[in-house]
Amino acid sequence: MRRNFILLSASIVIAVLLISMWWLPILWSLVIIVPLIYIGVVDIIQPKRAIRRNFPILGRLRYVMEDLRPKIYQYFIESDTNGKPFNRISRSVIYQRAKKEIDTTPFGTQLNVYDDNYEWLSHSINALDTHNITELPRVTVGGPDCLEPYSASVFNISAMSYGSLSKNAVLALNEGARIGRFAHNTGEGGLSDYHIAGGGDIIWQIGTGYFGCRYPDGRFNPERFAEKAATPNVKMIEIKLSQGAKPGHGGLLPGAKVNEEIARIRDVEVGKDVASPPFHSAFTTPLELVAFIKQLRVLSGGKPIGFKLCIGQKGEFIALCKAMVETEIYPDFITVDGGEGGTGAAPLEFSNSVGMPLRGALAFVYDSLTGFGIKKHIKIIAAGKIVTGFDLVKHFALGADLCNSARGMMMALGCIQALECNTNKCPTGIATQDPRLTKGLVVANKNIRVANFHYETIKSACELMGAAGIKQPDKIHRAHINRRVSPKEVHTYLDTYPYIPTGSLLKKPYPQSFSMLMSISRPDSFTPNFENLNLNDYSWARKPTNDYEVQTQTPASLN
Repeated sequence: MRRNFILLSASIVIAVLLISMWWLPILWSLVIIVPLIYIGVVDIIQPKRAIRRNFPILGRLRYVMEDLRPKIYQYFIESDTNGKPFNRISRSVIYQRAKKEIDTTPFGTQLNVYDDNYEWLSHSINALDTHNITELPRVTVGGPDCLEPYSASVFNISAMSYGSLSKNAVLALNEGARIGRFAHNTGEGGLSDYHIAGGGDIIWQIGTGYFGCRYPDGRFNPERFAEKAATPNVKMIEIKLSQGAKPGHGGLLPGAKVNEEIARIRDVEVGKDVASPPFHSAFTTPLELVAFIKQLRVLSGGKPIGFKLCIGQKGEFIALCKAMVETEIYPDFITVDGGEGGTGAAPLEFSNSVGMPLRGALAFVYDSLTGFGIKKHIKIIAAGKIVTGFDLVKHFALGADLCNSARGMMMALGCIQALECNTNKCPTGIATQDPRLTKGLVVANKNIRVANFHYETIKSACELMGAAGIKQPDKIHRAHINRRVSPKEVHTYLDTYPYIPTGSLLKKPYPQSFSMLMSISRPDSFTPNFENLNLNDYSWARKPTNDYEVQTQTPASLN
């Protein structure tokens, strides 16, 4: 192909020169021909891409098609039900509710109700009339030591930093939060001017980099924290232990992106690389973490303090609960982020293969707090692909008091799921810092859409609760939600995630599913202690070790 390109290029140039002897205007064609030949020569001599070396010019079409592929797939190939990470049905209902357009659907469901994992709510003959809702449900966050409890909406904006989002996106989200009377989480990037300017309630997130409240060496700075925590808009403070999309993974903001504004917001130096470690330096044990919670509560003047985590090693959370019981220091809330959570950029392996998905994690956290008898002090916030009223209801059933949404709120702003968040080329001006793109996002229009989406989503959840005969989110039981597990079998959430009795983790015998976790965890260390564990006590959990053992097991032997 390279030889053909060279021969063809030479032939065309010679032909043009010969024809110009009789018709001079043909020389203008060289304006196009010469640059194309130059591009082809560059392709032939470059060493990095074999397809361009072997197919000069034509090889570049591969990269054009790769760029167009997601767009072609989304608009011309995918069905209403198979788009990822959110299908078109979910995206459409967000857009419709944000714009206050008709959000009803004709002709019945498009879902296959006999597919595995199809879920539904058990309704009641004695349904309630909730169609004239004026006041949306709220939850008071604040334990026994909280001096400034916060009355929170049951649906709020999940953590997204300025820098990951544009200033117009942050402003629109915050103004939407003010209009709709709900809260806006800052993300770990710091408390920016744009989080404050909109006048909405703020959940200030403190990550491992302690941005906005750090010393130059990256350690936590109590004085800076106290100064910013006193901001009237800041209603709650959240310590980020990990996030669902990349739990246990740190980050690095290149110095080239650290301009004067970012440096001021994050308390870092202009032009220098800024690291977010995968761990906190302010504490290293469960006891030190609860002491840090107490310190932040004092420094903030008694505002609600909590932490966010994606469940990984379950024993670590049990160790935290033991530390809470021992010290009688409790967070005011715990945010449970599922492994299906989103982010602007994460390594593929972390997004796909690290972190516990939300349903199991949420049930585990609720059951753990209940087992230790401390749930009454702590509210649970759920985060991870929550965008519809049914998403709210089913997570309330698993134990959530409140829910957060990031990508749902982004779609209310106008996100089209272009999957370009990590390229700085977001076409809707949301996940980019390119001023040419951010100008397309009009704050005065998008803030209303965010407020609309929030209101209509909670309203739909209330209507679902009414259909089930339930007045309040905390009255939803796990038995209300059904999930098909096979063509012939249906489980409720209660079957899959059975409750444990209140206080059952305070003394032996522990519930069987928690007995090993209780044995290996201790309040003075996150490291599990397997030394004194008798594995024979857990033979019920042993799995077959080879194909022969699987084949020789019978129903009788399993019993």
